[in-house]
Amino acid sequence: MADSVRHICGISGGKDSSALAVYLRDSVPEMEYFFCDTGAELPETYEYLTRLQVILGKPITRLNASRGFDHWFEVFRGTLPSPQMRWCTKNMKIKPIEEWIGDDQAVSYVAIRADESNRKGYISTKPNITARFPFVEDGIDRDGVMKILEDAGIGLPKYYEWRTRSGCYFCFYQRKAEWIGLSERHPELFDRAVAIEQKVLQDAGAGVDADFRNRAMRGRQYTWSGGETLVQLRTRRDEILARHDTAMARAATRKTNLSLVEALADALDEDDDTTACTVCAL
Repeated sequence: MADSVRHICGISGGKDSSALAVYLRDSVPEMEYFFCDTGAELPETYEYLTRLQVILGKPITRLNASRGFDHWFEVFRGTLPSPQMRWCTKNMKIKPIEEWIGDDQAVSYVAIRADESNRKGYISTKPNITARFPFVEDGIDRDGVMKILEDAGIGLPKYYEWRTRSGCYFCFYQRKAEWIGLSERHPELFDRAVAIEQKVLQDAGAGVDADFRNRAMRGRQYTWSGGETLVQLRTRRDEILARHDTAMARAATRKTNLSLVEALADALDEDDDTTACTVCAL
C-alpha cells in the first residue's frame, strides 16, 4: 500500500478530459495523467495527445490492455461489443486503469461538466479510489471548457470536424454520418471495421438458411451500426448525409451561434444513439 495518495486524471482524447487536465495542471502539480490506448484510436487522437503533453509539461502515461481486441474478440466467440455487452470498455479500458492503480489510495478527477448533471463517467467501485468532479464543483460548463482549450492554445482535436466523440475507430456508438466520415477520411480504418463485421456475419450464417442470416444482420451484436451492415450503410451515403444536414439545421434553429462541435453534438436524427461509452466520451 502506498504511503501517499495518488492524484490521477484520465484523458480520453476528447475535449472535456483534455480541458480538465489543463485546468488542473498548476493546482495539482503531482497529477498523473493517463490514456487507455486500445491500439484502435483515431490518428487525430494520437496527434492531439502529443500536443497536449507539451501543454501539460509532463508525459501522459499510456495504459495498454494485456490482451488486444483480437484476443477478446475470440474470448467472446466473435461477438461484437455492443451497448448490451461492452466487453471492450471493461477489458481494454477499465481493467488496465484498475491494474495501474492497484491498491494505492487514489483520487480520480472526472471530466463531467456542470451543465451535464445526468452524465456518468468512469467511477471505480474500488474502495481505494475516490472520485472528484472539479468542473461540477467550480461550475464550469461547455463554454468554460472551450475557453480553457482556447486559452491554452491547443483548441480541439481535428476529428471534431466530423465526429462528436473520441474513441476507437470502430466504436459502435458512432452515428451513421460519423461512419460515413470515417469511410471518407480514413478509408483503411473503415475497411478494417468492415472486415471484422463480415467475419462475424460469415460465422453467424455458416451452415444456416438465408432467413437466419437476415435476422442476424438486424441484430446489434452482429453489425457495428444498428439495423444494417457497414457495406449497406455506405451505399446510403447521400441519404445519411442529407438526414444529418437536416438534423444540423434543426439544431441551429433551436440555438443560435452554435459552434461546429456544438451543432454536431446537438444534431441527432432518428438513427442516432445518444449514449456514449463511459470512459471514451469524456
